[in-house]
Amino acid sequence: MAKLAPELQADLSDMTTSAETGAMLLDAEDGDALARNLAIPTLAGRLERPGRFAAIPLSSNHFGTAADCLAQAVYYEAALEPALGQRAVAQVVLNRVRHPAYPNTVCGVVYQGWNQKVCQFSFTCDGALMRKPQADLWRSAKAIARDALSGREVAEVGTATHYHADYVVPYWAFKLGKIATIGRHIFYRFPGSPGRAASFYGNWAGREIKPQVDFARFIETDGEEPIELVAEAVYTPGLTVEPDVRDRHAAADVGGRIDTTKAWRLTIPDPVEASAGYRNTLSSQGALVAAAPGSSEQPQ
Repeated sequence: MAKLAPELQADLSDMTTSAETGAMLLDAEDGDALARNLAIPTLAGRLERPGRFAAIPLSSNHFGTAADCLAQAVYYEAALEPALGQRAVAQVVLNRVRHPAYPNTVCGVVYQGWNQKVCQFSFTCDGALMRKPQADLWRSAKAIARDALSGREVAEVGTATHYHADYVVPYWAFKLGKIATIGRHIFYRFPGSPGRAASFYGNWAGREIKPQVDFARFIETDGEEPIELVAEAVYTPGLTVEPDVRDRHAAADVGGRIDTTKAWRLTIPDPVEASAGYRNTLSSQGALVAAAPGSSEQPQ
């Protein structure tokens, strides 16, 4: 692999998918951003492909971990994009896994910079993970992730390692090679030899580790008042305490809460109204026990 230019190498950490306005974006109005992005020429010539990615055995425990990380990238970055656009995002992740400029694990690529001020995929460090996924979109994202890990390619984006939304203009868009626009995302590859298929030779590391994100880090301060980014409220009727995204329990387990929808109440029998066996026991001990109300039994 031809080495990245020093300036490009230094910029890698800032070349993120973030759509936030700020120092990393050029000044542009929303409408103007579309025009400026259209003005960036698309690379001419044949689009190279890095080949199928099928390095993680389906039977491996690491396949499930990798699929979960990849599904998160698909969901939080492109859940409302067309299916092709979602698959393209998955391919960008897997392209990075094989490129020497990035970590050589799926979770490592997805969560790169998650515990720093700047992360490569914005959802890992902007609080998006605290939003509970919509069930149908999450199922779709997981299916796309499994397909990608099983070798499904997206020829339209080839060796793309970057993308951004078309309503922003990141400064790095002019430093890379524009490949294609799918949905609201524009995809790019490294210029020159680093963006050629021959440079995607890295091997998968052999294991996957998903970071445990500390949601407390998403607490921001506005003056002296803390503002916490919390999950979208999902009201579940009958629970005395609403579920929280940080709860650690199975979906069918209310975690020790009393579920009043089951129409039961805790009752403790009155000893005076206890069973005949209980009264007989007391009687044998010399106690005078009255019969329960409505009973035909007589006191012993």
